[in-house]
Amino acid sequence: MAGNIPQNLKYTKEHEWARIEGNRVVVGVTQHAQEALGDVVYVELPKVGSTVSAGKQFGVIESTKAVSDLFAPLSGKVVKVNEALTNNPQTVNSDPYGAGWIIELEPSDSKELAGLMDATAYGNLLKNA
Repeated sequence: MAGNIPQNLKYTKEHEWARIEGNRVVVGVTQHAQEALGDVVYVELPKVGSTVSAGKQFGVIESTKAVSDLFAPLSGKVVKVNEALTNNPQTVNSDPYGAGWIIELEPSDSKELAGLMDATAYGNLLKNA
């Protein structure tokens, strides 16, 4: 399981990942999350310019099996959403750490990053689940 957990990302216990890119953070769902969901059929994206709060819902992801809330790993302003998911939501399944990203944030409090798990801690969470 730990083999498919990218080392360069931060993780939440709700199975979202965060990739720091300069002063922005790209957010998506983990391999584990998309596998648990099954075939993704719809992703509800927030509006660009809206603000999100760490640990709070920012969208919804629907699959053939379930509807799940998406939770923000960090507080901040949404500066970009992955519009491609509107027509191709299954990209979340095929490339969760790449083309299947969901939103890009401008974090409002960089200290919140310290509250996220690294790949080792996330791997341990999965093992103990």
